[in-house]
Amino acid sequence: MAEKKPKNSLRENTEAIIIAIIIAMFIRTFIVQAFKIPSGSMLETLQIGDQILVNKFIYGVKIPFTGGKTLISVKNPKKGDIVVFEYPEDPSKDFIKRVMATGGDTLEIINKKLYVNDKLVEGDTYAVYKTSEIISGNYSTRDNLRKIIIPENKLFVMGDNRDNSHDSRFWGFVDLTAVKGEAFIIYWSWNKNKFGVRWNRIGDILL
Repeated sequence: MAEKKPKNSLRENTEAIIIAIIIAMFIRTFIVQAFKIPSGSMLETLQIGDQILVNKFIYGVKIPFTGGKTLISVKNPKKGDIVVFEYPEDPSKDFIKRVMATGGDTLEIINKKLYVNDKLVEGDTYAVYKTSEIISGNYSTRDNLRKIIIPENKLFVMGDNRDNSHDSRFWGFVDLTAVKGEAFIIYWSWNKNKFGVRWNRIGDILL
């Protein structure tokens, strides 16, 4: 009986690296992915320099390169979720915002006050307004938006930094197929202005 020829160390190391890459790609594609916050549109919830993890499984397993087709459906985003999605006007860019309304809801903004299904959203404690100035709806949809109905399979999203966020008020709805996942934790935070780590933010659960 012939003896099994031992693998050389180069081949073993190469195989280990390939397996590790495949596992990492699987996790990134289907389970969890890291993102970095580049702007202040989600202040104060998310700071510039925060690095977050996004649960990609929670809204269903999407088949790569199929335009967002879902293989296994888990649940749809709900109001209040912080989601990462492909920017509708440039799908090569990822945006992060908070879901304010879903398919079938009505939404209206009157002098900065948000109404969903004709009810004032009073529990909107994460919303931040940096100025008291109110812009007329004739000039901008930032502070005043006529009543609209959210189409099925669409989301209306807004940044928490309401006076400085480019969101659904300006460019419309997010299709469910464009949603990549829900942000759930800050795993690192770097303050480039002070050139230091924000240790108190690491491990914060996002709500």
